Amino acid sequence: MSRSTKILAVFGAAFVLPLMMAVVEPQSLLSTSVFAEEEKKEPKYKDVKTRKRQSVGSRCAKALEKVQPKLEEEEWAVALEMLNDIEANAKTCKTDYEQTQVWKFAAYVHYSLEDYNGAIRSYKRVVDGIGTPPELKLDTRYTLAQLYTVQEDYRNAALQLEAWMDESAIIGADARMLLAQIYYQLERKKESLQMVDAAISDVESKGILPKEGWWGLQRVLYYEKNNYPKVISILEKLVKHYPKWTYWRQLGGMYGQREREMDRLVATEVVYLNGELSKETQVMSMAYMYLGAEVPYRAATIIEKGMIDGIIKSSAKNLEVLGTAWYQSKDLNNAVKALESASKKSDTGNLQARLAGIYLDLGRDSEAYRAASRAAKKGGVKRPEANYLVMGNALINLHCYKDGVAAFKKSLKVAKTEKSKRYPKQWIRYADTEGARLQKLRDVGATVPSCSK
Repeated sequence: MSRSTKILAVFGAAFVLPLMMAVVEPQSLLSTSVFAEEEKKEPKYKDVKTRKRQSVGSRCAKALEKVQPKLEEEEWAVALEMLNDIEANAKTCKTDYEQTQVWKFAAYVHYSLEDYNGAIRSYKRVVDGIGTPPELKLDTRYTLAQLYTVQEDYRNAALQLEAWMDESAIIGADARMLLAQIYYQLERKKESLQMVDAAISDVESKGILPKEGWWGLQRVLYYEKNNYPKVISILEKLVKHYPKWTYWRQLGGMYGQREREMDRLVATEVVYLNGELSKETQVMSMAYMYLGAEVPYRAATIIEKGMIDGIIKSSAKNLEVLGTAWYQSKDLNNAVKALESASKKSDTGNLQARLAGIYLDLGRDSEAYRAASRAAKKGGVKRPEANYLVMGNALINLHCYKDGVAAFKKSLKVAKTEKSKRYPKQWIRYADTEGARLQKLRDVGATVPSCSK
C-alpha cells in the first residue's frame, strides 16, 4: 500500500498514543468522485439499509484534492490553512455532506499536530453534521471516545463510547476494555468489572490469549472487592503467560493473605533464587517464612548471605534473628557468634541472657555465669526468672552451691506464676542438699571439687 493510500484510506490507520487510537481519516477523493451503490454484505452497524452514498461535487473535490499532497508531505499547518479557506468560501463545499468532508480533513490535521482539543471540536462537528452518513458518525464517536480518554475527559469519553455501543452491531473486546478503563477512572467499578470480564471471556472463548493489561485491570478490580481467590487465579495466569518477578512477588503476597504459607514460600523462593529480592525487608521476610516453616537452617543461610552481600544490615535485631535461626538449627557455635555480635549493639541484657542459656547448653559454665550476670546487671531481660535459673545452674556446675542458692532465690523472687516458682524451689533444695553433702566429705578429709567460678 502506498503512502498516499495509507493516509487517505477510510478508518485504515492506528496511531500509538497512551492507547491505540483508531483515527477517522479523510477519504481519497481521487477514487470516489463517483460513488457506486454499496455492495450487500454482513452489516457492521445496526439498522443499515442498502442505499446510494452521497457524493462530493467537482468543485469541492478539486479543492480537497489540492490539500491531499500537503497531508502526504506532512505540511500540516499549510493543509489547515487551506481547509480554513475552503470552509470560509461558502461556494466551494456547500452541501451538508461536503462540509462533513472538510471537517473530517481538519480533524485529521489537528490530530496530526497533536492538537487534540482541535481534533475533538472538528470530530464533534462530523458527528453532529446533518450530512454525515450513519456509519461515519458511528466510527467518529469511537474516535472521539479515544480522544476524550487521552484528554482525561472520562465523562464525555463514556458518553461517546456508550452511544457507539448502542448503535454498533459488533462490539469487540478492545472496545469493552476501553470502556472498562473509562468506567474505572469514573469510579464506576462494578460496570468496569462487567466490561473486563466480558472482554476476557470473549477472547478466551476464541482461544485467544488476553492482553497483559486486561488481566492487570481485572486483578485490580477484584482486589478492590477483596476477592482474593480470584486475584490469585489471575496472577497465576499472569506468571504463566506474562512472567514477571513483580507478579511472582504479588502472588506470594496473595498466598499469604489466604494463609497458603507453603505456596507463598515457593513463590517467594522463585523470586529469591533469581536474585530479584534486593531489599532488606524482602530478604528478611523470606527468612522469617523459613523460620515459620520450621526450616531454620535455610533461614540462617539466607540472612548470612544477605549480610555478606550488603543487603541486610548487621543490626542487633537482624543478628538476633540470625542467632535464633542457628540455635533452632542446633548449630550452637554459629548461634553464639551471631548473638555475641548482636549483644554488643544492644542496650538491654536480653541477648546476654540468651547467650547464657546457649553457653550452658555447650557446657561453657563460666561463660554462662558471666553472661547471666551481665544480663541481670544490664536489665531489660524478658524473663529474668529464667536468667537467674541459668545463672544458678552454671554455678552448681562450677560447684558454687551457696552462690547457686542465692541465684535461685532471686529467680523465685521475680517469678510471677506458681509454675515459674516451682523450678527455683526444686533447685534450692537440690543445691542445699548437694552442697551440704560435699561439705561433709570435705570435713572428713575427702578431696572434692571446690567453687571455680
